[in-house]
Amino acid sequence: MTRATPSCDIAIVGGGLAGGLAALALAAKRPDLDVRLIEPEAIGGNHIWSFFDGDIAEKDRWLVAPLVRHYWHGYDVHFPHHRRTLRMGYKSITGEALAEAVAAALPKGRIVADRAKHVAPDHVLFSRGGRLDAKHVIDARGAGNLNALTCGWQKFVGQALTVKGGHGLAHPVVMDARVAQLDGYRFIYLLPFDEETVFVEDTYYSDSPDLDAELIRERIGAYAAWRGWDVTGVTREETGVLPVVIAGEFDRFWPEGDRVGRIGTRAGAFHATTGYSLPDAVRTAAALPGLVDGADLPAKLRDRAARAWRRQRFYRLLDTMLFRAAEPAQRVRIFERFYRLSPRLISRFYAGQSTRGDKLRVLSGKPPVPIGRALSAVRKLDWK
Repeated sequence: MTRATPSCDIAIVGGGLAGGLAALALAAKRPDLDVRLIEPEAIGGNHIWSFFDGDIAEKDRWLVAPLVRHYWHGYDVHFPHHRRTLRMGYKSITGEALAEAVAAALPKGRIVADRAKHVAPDHVLFSRGGRLDAKHVIDARGAGNLNALTCGWQKFVGQALTVKGGHGLAHPVVMDARVAQLDGYRFIYLLPFDEETVFVEDTYYSDSPDLDAELIRERIGAYAAWRGWDVTGVTREETGVLPVVIAGEFDRFWPEGDRVGRIGTRAGAFHATTGYSLPDAVRTAAALPGLVDGADLPAKLRDRAARAWRRQRFYRLLDTMLFRAAEPAQRVRIFERFYRLSPRLISRFYAGQSTRGDKLRVLSGKPPVPIGRALSAVRKLDWK
């Protein structure tokens, strides 16, 4: 006797940030739907995602509020010639928090611990054999066809260090650029989780995606020693390589004929300059319960992604100047200048909501890169 093929209303392929948030939103707002989340490894992975209060609209904060594990009322930036404290709420969530929330929200059996070897608009085939049919399949498996994009890279290694006697930080340091400018723009990112635990991330805006994790671990150790910290242990480590988009063609990245719905980085839904996807992941997940009814969910999702891509045009222009007009060791000047601007402008920038006035302000004044090289770089690349 042939066993019936299992089916569901929505199959989300990928249990990272975008897929996990989508599952949570659907479970909360559309409990009538049979939602399956397909992820072969740990939901959320070994990640820490941080965001500013201004990154998320008040109407959408219900989705991430239960996931927040750390909150601070401000943050610091340190540059060679400029230091500043910004009074802006900053929060962090962890992969473990996302995994716990998804496990609690989805009924038993709705999390499928298998790898998808083929994803179609109405079904998923699994590596271990078997098939899952669905009214809608949503692909949330991370970066798609990056060959369609011209990119620089933000890459990092982060470690949670235990510091005997305490690290002395009251709130995060989003950028400490008082370090040797190696492999592009380099800075240290610090999150004080408690008095003796600090997450230290050594980050680079680099021309290459190559990541020498062992070398960067040594640099983290050297930075901790420079701080005078007595490190007695490392409790977690995270690595990443994020695309910083300079130019590209959305229709190549997500061809109109591709009828599988996408969300998250797979849809190109991330900030072109920072590489961060959390604000877009929250917006899409919060909207998803209202999009699943009716026909052509893939077209709705693609339209959202295409509109988001067009809104990112300004940030791709800035990335062109950063990677094509500025010498790698001089990129720090661009960020130092940026962090002299108004806190509200900075907040809107990170949220991907820069106004026309913000854009004019960012581009006005004496540029921190040679103007001739900047204009030449813009002319050579298609940053539509």
